[in-house]
Amino acid sequence: MKATIYHNPRCTKSREALAILRAAPGIEIRVIEYLKTPPTRDELADLYRRAGITPRDGLRKAEDGAKALKDASDDAILDAMAADPILIERPLVATDKGVRIGRPPEVVREIL
Repeated sequence: MKATIYHNPRCTKSREALAILRAAPGIEIRVIEYLKTPPTRDELADLYRRAGITPRDGLRKAEDGAKALKDASDDAILDAMAADPILIERPLVATDKGVRIGRPPEVVREIL
């Protein structure tokens, strides 16, 4: 099975989710440091659709830039995330079985 993790190595939760992936047998892991190589707006929209969540659910609300998006549409949130990937909640993990935001990190097991 293949797994992609949109990862921030400075984030404890992201490191924990990556450790879960590495400990799972038979997983081929693709690590994308999303602050260096951010997903496109369309990729984000697809990831959230596959996760069954809205872009607002995937917004890192603790970031200063998120406050300005309080009443924004999903399209505006996706645009903001594409322009400033720090707004993307992390870690975001995708497999053929689905997509999860790894908060808590253990939820990534649902898609392994």
